[in-house]
Amino acid sequence: MFIDKANIFITAGRGGDGCISFRREKYVPFGGPNGGNGGNGGSIYFEGDNRKTTLLDFSYKPKFKAEDGNKGEPTDKYGRYGEDLIIKVPLGTMIFKNGELFADIKISGEKILAAKGGRGGRGNASFKTGKNTAPRIAEKGEPGETAEINLELRLIADVGFVGLPNAGKSTLLSQISAAKPKIADYPFTTLSPNLGVVNFKGRHFVAADIPGIIEGAHEGKGLGFEFLRHIRRTKVLIHIIDVSGFDGSDPYENYKIINNELKKYSKYLVKKHIIIVLNKIDLPDSAKYIKSFKKHLKTKTFLQISAATGEGVDALLKEIVKMLDKPLKFNAEEEIETVAVKKYIYEPEFKVHIEDGIFVVTGKKIETLTEMTHFKEDDALRRYQNILKKMGLETELENKGAKPGDTVRIGNFEFTFEK
Repeated sequence: MFIDKANIFITAGRGGDGCISFRREKYVPFGGPNGGNGGNGGSIYFEGDNRKTTLLDFSYKPKFKAEDGNKGEPTDKYGRYGEDLIIKVPLGTMIFKNGELFADIKISGEKILAAKGGRGGRGNASFKTGKNTAPRIAEKGEPGETAEINLELRLIADVGFVGLPNAGKSTLLSQISAAKPKIADYPFTTLSPNLGVVNFKGRHFVAADIPGIIEGAHEGKGLGFEFLRHIRRTKVLIHIIDVSGFDGSDPYENYKIINNELKKYSKYLVKKHIIIVLNKIDLPDSAKYIKSFKKHLKTKTFLQISAATGEGVDALLKEIVKMLDKPLKFNAEEEIETVAVKKYIYEPEFKVHIEDGIFVVTGKKIETLTEMTHFKEDDALRRYQNILKKMGLETELENKGAKPGDTVRIGNFEFTFEK
C-alpha cells in the first residue's frame, strides 16, 4: 500500500539520575563523595533510505521513543548512555516538526537530529567543593525532547506522467521500464503513484506515473490533488492524451483540462519542460482525431505513440533525454518550501502569569531545573531555592502580588510560596 503522509510523535530518552554515594573503606578516612553521573538519554534521528518507497510503516507505529540513560553508580561510575533511535524514511520525505518545516531528506544516508536526548543528572561527586566536602546532592536526569512530527513524501523522479484517467500512463511506464503497474480499461485503475527506472541507450532516469487528474483536482476532487505534489520535483512532464477521447470526450478539451489544473495547483508546473504525447494511435479513426487536434494546437509540437504496441516510444525517449539535458527557466527547488532561517530573540529566563488563582512560572531553564531536582534531599532543596532566588523569581512573584500561602506551579510541580 502506498502511503505518502503520516503523523507521528517522538520522545527522546531521559537522562539517567545521578547517584548519592560516599566512599567507605577500611583504613581510608575521609573517603568523600563518589556518586557517579547518569548517562545521557538517546536521541532520535531521521535517515534517508533509498530502499523505502512509502510511509506505510508509520501508520502502524505512530509513537517512537529512544532509550533512557542509566543511573550513575557508586565509586564514580557513570551510567550507560541510552541508545540513539534512527528512523528511516524514503528519499523525498519532508519533515515538519511542531507544524514547521524542519528538514527535507533527499540523499540516501542523510541523517537529521530531530529530538535530543536529556542530559544525565550529576552525582554528588560533582558537587564537592572546599566548603561542602560531603554534599548530599544529586540531579535527576533531564527529560528528552518531545515533538509532533508530520511526514510528507514527495517522490523524487526525473520525469512525471500526467493526464486524465485511461490516457495510457501506466501502459507507457510498463513499456519503458520494469515497473508492473495495474492496467485496465476503466478510470482510476491506478490508485497510487508508480515509479520505474528507464534505461535508454545507456542513459538512466526515473519516471513517475501519477494517478489520473480530473477537472477540479486542485480543489481536492478525484485523486489528482492527493498526488500532484509528487510531480513538483520532476524536471520534465509528459502530458499524455488519449487521442481517441476516452468515453467520447474531445482530446483537445482534455488537454486544456490538465493544463488548467496544473496552472491552478502551482505556477511552477507549467514552467517545466513539457512534452505533449498523443497516445493510442493504433486505434481505428486515430488519424481523424490527430488531424482535429492539430488544428487547435498549431503553435506547439507533439509526439504520436502507441504505448500498447511500442510505436513511436523510442522517439519519445530520445526527446525525454534531450529535455533532461536542458536547463530549466527556474530552479526546480524554488517551489519546494525551504527551511526558514532561525531568528534568535532574547527572552527572559522565566515568565510569571496567574491562572485560576495559581502563579504559573514558565521557562525552559527553570522548568528543567525543577524536573532534575531531588526534593526529598535537604541539600538539593536548599540549592534549588538558592538558584531560584538568584534568578529573581521570589522578587518577581512578589511584584505579581504573591503572598505567603499562595500556590506556585512550575512544570508538573506545585509549591507553597513563602518568603
